[in-house]
Amino acid sequence: MADVARLAGVSHQTVSRVLNGHPNVRPQTRAGVLAAIRELGYRRNAVARSLVTGRTQSLGVISFDTTLYGPASMLYGIERAAHPRYSVTITSVPTFDSRSMQAAVDRLLGQGVDGVIVIASETPAIEALAGVRVDVPLVAVGCGTSAPLDSVAIDNIAGAFEATQYLLGLGHRTVYYVGGPDSTVDARERADGWERALREAGAPVPEITHGDWSASSGYETGHRLASMQEVTAVFCANDQMALGLLRALAEHGRQVPADVSVVGFDDIPESAYFLPPLTTVRQDFGDLGRQALRLLLDRISDRQAPSERLPLPPELVVRASTASPTS
Repeated sequence: MADVARLAGVSHQTVSRVLNGHPNVRPQTRAGVLAAIRELGYRRNAVARSLVTGRTQSLGVISFDTTLYGPASMLYGIERAAHPRYSVTITSVPTFDSRSMQAAVDRLLGQGVDGVIVIASETPAIEALAGVRVDVPLVAVGCGTSAPLDSVAIDNIAGAFEATQYLLGLGHRTVYYVGGPDSTVDARERADGWERALREAGAPVPEITHGDWSASSGYETGHRLASMQEVTAVFCANDQMALGLLRALAEHGRQVPADVSVVGFDDIPESAYFLPPLTTVRQDFGDLGRQALRLLLDRISDRQAPSERLPLPPELVVRASTASPTS
């Protein structure tokens, strides 16, 4: 670092501020320091730094299924926000029980991580976290808005309420709901928002049909709903199930939105290219990851701060799959 300072013609402290991303460095000075770093091939010694600071500048992430769009996108948001200051170690668990969760935490602690983020939407995962022994800060993401620990989550209830209210506002007598697995916080909270909107409007509350988040489950459910002529509006707990529903409706000759309006949840990149383009509730998975990282870093800096639960507002994106009923 002293060599970099001499070559750049600045102080040792200025080099340190540049390396740590400090904002109070003039752009010209920062550029000169970075040029000197490149010329000298300077690399920080992470081991030596950790001995001085007591921190490894590494974080751990625990997830259950990173093949699903939501967890994968949150993980990407965490990694992007952490780079270049922190390295991220990812570990997955086969089941979200106390033993598996503790084993995953222990693996990460063995690597000296400064903090842990858990991507968790299953109820057992949230319950398991309550019993985990961890001596570094831990933040949950995607776990609903009432988890008893530091957490960041989309406001599912508000999003489902707005989607249902929107369909009722178009003139539909009621809204049918295709929910996700009842074991997940997301599915239950979205069901709560859907039901609340119906009851506040004095509309009938149909029986909930459950899928498993997949397009195939939406397709199977769609055959039953398509055969019910009284169905004019359906809210699906995610976009993949809405995709399956759209196909089932088409196979039964029910046009969307002329005969049935459909709303999804998530706003996956493909939803704008469904036929018709899907009206859906957008949640910014990348921002969920970034906010989880910010909260974790706050905790690393101040472990005595009170627990925080950060609900992030969703956004209703209106496209061509919804319209007023024709009769």
